[in-house]
Amino acid sequence: MSALTTPPLALYVHFPWCVRKCPYCDFNSYTLGGELPESAYLGRLARDLEAQASEVAGREVISVFLGGGTPSLFSPRSIGELLAAARRVLKLAPRLEVTLEANPGAIERGAFREYRAAGVTRVSLGAQSFDPERLKALGRIHSPAETRRAAEELHAAGLANFNLDLMYALPGQDVPAARLDLAGALELHPAHVSHYQLTIEPGTVFAARRPPLPDEDAAAAMLDACAALLGEAGFAQYEVSAYARPGRQCRHNLNYWRFGDYLGVGAGAHGKLTFPYAGQIVRTLQPREPRRYLASSGAELVRRAVPESELPFEFMLNALRLKGGFDATLFPARTGLDWQAIASPIDRLLRRGMLRRTPGRCRPSAQGLRFLNEMLLEFIPETAELPGPSALSTAASGEPGLHRRPLFTGSGGAIGE
Repeated sequence: MSALTTPPLALYVHFPWCVRKCPYCDFNSYTLGGELPESAYLGRLARDLEAQASEVAGREVISVFLGGGTPSLFSPRSIGELLAAARRVLKLAPRLEVTLEANPGAIERGAFREYRAAGVTRVSLGAQSFDPERLKALGRIHSPAETRRAAEELHAAGLANFNLDLMYALPGQDVPAARLDLAGALELHPAHVSHYQLTIEPGTVFAARRPPLPDEDAAAAMLDACAALLGEAGFAQYEVSAYARPGRQCRHNLNYWRFGDYLGVGAGAHGKLTFPYAGQIVRTLQPREPRRYLASSGAELVRRAVPESELPFEFMLNALRLKGGFDATLFPARTGLDWQAIASPIDRLLRRGMLRRTPGRCRPSAQGLRFLNEMLLEFIPETAELPGPSALSTAASGEPGLHRRPLFTGSGGAIGE
């Protein structure tokens, strides 16, 4: 066994309500049927933070992600109060990255300036498409004009470090249409683009009434064409579905993909904490349904120590998403396991050309990124039950292509974008 070290720590806060649930969405989100319980939820979040603070006493929080659902349904004042509550019980880094997910159709004019004053430093805007018909097919409540207006206001508010979520392989979409959507996004001068394929997830409206989607070859052609366009515009791909201008990678999500720790606060939020003195990595899970979470005392928080046999898979599920891969010293430091625990599957993937090895580093090849599922299966112990999607730190808004993305994805309530 190697020495388990304490990784960087982040904070994820989940806001579970939306104006309307999208038919493709399998996240832990709920249509707002009445008045938003803003004050009650804010109070419960503050108690949640206080209850968990002792477990990370003295550790610095490097980033905060406010995800959902639609966090921008909550007022700038509430977001400021939440960050103040976090500051009272946690050690927040001086140059803290605070990301707010926002829906262009659920943001008041001028609000971004107030969110910035409240402490938000980065925004993730759910554009999804710039075609009105496709937005309608996706069940989105905003128009392309509202996305453009929101981007203008972000720049005016001094929040130029914003992400645009954009989907491709939409109903009736072809390569020129996908490129046109991306061109529309680039015109808004985002710092970051999350570009991911629409996939049909179990339990969604689209799973029950499947829309006609482009086939895999067409989707792959869209991805390749859009990746080239992003590259020409100065965006570098650093993760399966993430592209950024220089220095604008999402620090919060990078911490997930490097198997860092995070507190999970809010309805259905997941957390991961490392305890080197006990030799344990613990996953946490909050009550999922908002009413149960609001009524809970904190004792309902589920804690599960990750078995040693599952750690290689959990580490690789995250690390292999990164185009640059991971430093060989990171695996033993973040899992407490020796390299020998993954030596055999690593060697097999190297021989198959799925991985590339450089001195001290291991990264997926172009083929490996294309077929991440196949690589990840190499690390699942034969005797282990497959981990549930929501416990595995996967991106909340998706990855490019069912044939190109990890198998185990879904409504984690852990990562935005």
